[in-house]
This record gives sequence, C-alpha cells and structure tokens, in this order.
Amino acid sequence: MLIFKIVPRAEWAAHEGAYHGSAHDRADGFLHFSTGPQLAETLRLYYAGQDDLMLVAVDPETCGAALKWEHSPSRGEDFPHLFAALKDGMVLWTKPLKRGVDGAFALPGLD
Repeated sequence: MLIFKIVPRAEWAAHEGAYHGSAHDRADGFLHFSTGPQLAETLRLYYAGQDDLMLVAVDPETCGAALKWEHSPSRGEDFPHLFAALKDGMVLWTKPLKRGVDGAFALPGLD
C-alpha cells in the first residue's frame, strides 16, 4: 500500500532534498497524507479550487516511526501523518493531477 501527498506543483518544484510541507502542514506540525481510497474525497474537500497539483507517492515503510495513523473525526477514518520532512529518497514517484471533462480530478494509476 502506498500513501499520497498532494502538493502544488510550484511548491514541489521549489523544494530541495526534502519537502517540509505546506503552511497548513507546518501549522499542524505534520505532513498530511491520504491513502488511495481517501484521495478523491481529500481532493474534493480541500483542493476544489486549485489546479497545477502534483501527487507524490510514498511507501509508508520508508517513513519509520515518524509516520503515525491518526483518526479524523470529521471524516471518520484514520489518516497517515508524517511528523518529519518528506525526504526525496522516500518518494517513489510524482505525477501531475489533471481534471477530467467533468471538472473533477482524474486520479492517475496509483501503483
């Protein structure tokens, strides 16, 4: 199973060696991730008005003890949170997120 970070393309392009998160991540003290089944709803709820996003795939095993699964009462499920910077060596792949003809995000292959 992979976990995924959604990042604006400009932020991802500007990072060097490790991604320290968005302003929201830094305020919360961890990087927000989603599982594959959680992605569509995460995009709908938090990225509806945004374009030019990247999907960053990570093997949770590479995160070690810095990865915690925490319950989100608003969504009623557990989400992966990384309490460290996301180092480039932890990233398996990145893909641009595009919208389909209906305007919804079309998720790329997640494996």
